[in-house]
Amino acid sequence: MATTTPAGVRAHAKHGGGSPDGAPMTHRQIMEALSGLMLGMFVAILSSTIVSNALPKIIGDLGGGQSAYTWVVTAALLPMTAATPLWGKLADLYSKKALVQISLIIYVVASMAAGLSQNPGMLIVCRVVQGIGTGGLSALAQIVMAAMISPRERGRYSGYLGATFAVATVGGPLLGGVITDTSWLGWRWCFYVGVPFAVIALIVLQKTLHLPVVKRQVKVDWLGALLISAAVSLLLIWVTFAGDKYDWMSWQTGVMVGGSVVLGLLFVLAEAKAAEPIIPLRLFRNRTISLASLASLFVGVAMFSGTVFFSQYFQLARDKSPTMSGVMTIPMIGGLFVSSTVSGQFITRTGRWKAWLVSGGVLVTAGLGLLGSIRYDTDYWKTAVFMALLGLGIGMMMQNLVLCTQNQVAPTDLGSASSTVTFFRSLGGAIGVSALGAVMANRITHYVKDGLADLGPKYAHLASGSGSGSDSIPDMDALPAPLRTVMESAYGHGIADVFLIAAVLAAVAFLITLFIKEVPLRTKGALAQAAEGEAAPVDPAAAPVVAEAQERQGTTSEVAEPAAQARADQRLAAVATIEQEAPALSSGGGVPVRGVVRGAESAPVPQAAITLISLAGRQLGRSVAQSDGTYTLNAPGAGSYVLIASADGYQPQASTIVVNNDPVTYDILLSGTSGLTGTVRATDDHRPVKDAMVIVTDVRGDLLATGTTGDQGEFTFTELVPGPVTIAVNATGYRPRALPVDITTTGITRIEVDLDTGAQLQGTVKAPHGPLADARVTLVDAAGNVIATATTGTDGAYAFTDLDTGDYTVIATGYPPVATALTITGHGTDDHDIELSHPSE
Repeated sequence: MATTTPAGVRAHAKHGGGSPDGAPMTHRQIMEALSGLMLGMFVAILSSTIVSNALPKIIGDLGGGQSAYTWVVTAALLPMTAATPLWGKLADLYSKKALVQISLIIYVVASMAAGLSQNPGMLIVCRVVQGIGTGGLSALAQIVMAAMISPRERGRYSGYLGATFAVATVGGPLLGGVITDTSWLGWRWCFYVGVPFAVIALIVLQKTLHLPVVKRQVKVDWLGALLISAAVSLLLIWVTFAGDKYDWMSWQTGVMVGGSVVLGLLFVLAEAKAAEPIIPLRLFRNRTISLASLASLFVGVAMFSGTVFFSQYFQLARDKSPTMSGVMTIPMIGGLFVSSTVSGQFITRTGRWKAWLVSGGVLVTAGLGLLGSIRYDTDYWKTAVFMALLGLGIGMMMQNLVLCTQNQVAPTDLGSASSTVTFFRSLGGAIGVSALGAVMANRITHYVKDGLADLGPKYAHLASGSGSGSDSIPDMDALPAPLRTVMESAYGHGIADVFLIAAVLAAVAFLITLFIKEVPLRTKGALAQAAEGEAAPVDPAAAPVVAEAQERQGTTSEVAEPAAQARADQRLAAVATIEQEAPALSSGGGVPVRGVVRGAESAPVPQAAITLISLAGRQLGRSVAQSDGTYTLNAPGAGSYVLIASADGYQPQASTIVVNNDPVTYDILLSGTSGLTGTVRATDDHRPVKDAMVIVTDVRGDLLATGTTGDQGEFTFTELVPGPVTIAVNATGYRPRALPVDITTTGITRIEVDLDTGAQLQGTVKAPHGPLADARVTLVDAAGNVIATATTGTDGAYAFTDLDTGDYTVIATGYPPVATALTITGHGTDDHDIELSHPSE
């Protein structure tokens, strides 16, 4: 039987999962794994912020207007919003590392194409593709981090991601402004400049991010992805054009809103029936997830409106260059940087997160409300303070809404849950930018007309060219001084109105956070944590019965088929006996207890055995589920009882029920047993490893199954209980390996295990008269630790196997000791001979 060795722990930690016993990765290991991920996150944020200060120039050069300005932003947010749930679900099914790299490739290709745009339409299309890539990066960054790091420690590293977000957010507008203001570069380099960062991120990810890949048969919910994309897209198109191309109350509004609602209902119906839904609807039964998603919707409005509309405020209302526009937003980004980092550190130390979330809601609301009072001539220091408050609030809310959600779900739902919160945040941002952009254009037109009326009729003929009555963005430098003042005042007042509306939505988000219940943060990452579901509370008097059920659940699943068949025959015989006795046990008086026994995908479980026992452990009734899964038995009267359900191919379940004088309906959900199969191969040449020992343990470390690989390195285990397990593999001549695996509820889970070849050291101890027998050889590593000892045989030979490469010292005794140093590389050394001699010889 293989045992857990330090090498096995190191091999597992290398692959991003911590040690097999659940020990967390070191800070250095985590930072190495996150380096490429944070660089990819930096690229995603940079792509969305670098054009913010350049947009007025870009749209002007391409001949677009205010609607094109809004759509260039919305075009990236829309696909990012619609694709986020799909990226999250794919992360639950496929390699997270490969998905991150695919996202980066999509971003690189789209960015290069966007830089070649010749008109607003082409730019918008390229931004759509770019949004698909950035949506994957933003969603997968949170998912990969959650897979490696426990929720308790995640606050610290979420702060690092928040800091990366802040640097990219402030660096993007600054860099975009500098590029735009540099005549020999031009705005097209705003799209090219992120490409080198993305390429570097690809290389770093390949070298630093190592996560185990669990291969299993899956079915991607493409219908759900199509329906949610269509519903969101139609809604955003309506918001963008309503009030401009057609009235808010018009037949176009009815068609688009109605169509979006219908598509949304079809999506819900499709998710309810899908085997692998994009957004599992059962997640929303959890109050924290539902409230966090709803709060994220409103937080997205505040976050994106701040980054999008500030550039127009500083350039059009305050006459600043694109570069200075980026510089003047530093207070907001500085606040975000400080709050995300500091709150993350405090959450890791204390485990308390709700106070930060609620405080963030207060600050976001206050910041936006105060920004609603600014005008074109407001003192900058006041605006800076208001922006800092907004940044502080966003930094406290953005990461913690994701954190509290990830803390509530099982590892198998981590991707879907994380991307759901990100989806609602992006949806809020997309709707907010579109709707508030339309409101801003309407308010600016209103204020321009009022200002022109105050100037008198001599400027009336300039109104159409100023942007007051058209969709075009005005060229402030070309306007007469009085008219320019009117336009700057109109933009300052109109944008302030937008912030005021966003403040109301932020207040709603704050109220929602008050109802989110604070749950203690877990101390294990998703790849190492135990099963998330908690059994119903059981009275101590019933502990022996429940323990028996749990023992049956954790019974070792051996590979031997005869033993498994014998257990199955015993269960069938027990069920047959219960069927004969059930009528007598259930026909007496008492309070009826009835319900349905269901398995995976709510399918009924016929022939399930149901037993009712008292809290003292005495059996009170038995029943067998019918063909439709229904069961009925009688409780003797009011009180608390324990209900035990078991069925062939499912893990038993024990639950506490409370019976009053009325009939009780209690449905039972059983988790099915599943299988695990895989292949063990050598890392260097991918040849199969025969006779390798494969060991399966549960999250408590209890042995579930053992076996050896066949000629092709294959192994198979049956009747494993679904949930997280640890697979340990040991083979002669190879380094031991352990990795976490999630056994699916149905079907066979397939994995591949790669073993690194262990280096060896061998040689001969010689005396003047020939080989020296019974000499003691000790191997010491570079840190002074004794790795192993050996005693030579009659031929004087010694050998050490399964060694790491590195520096060692070999000490031989028998005569006066001799110590020699050597460096082991590759497969090791086969001829390290040692000569011993007596001082007199």
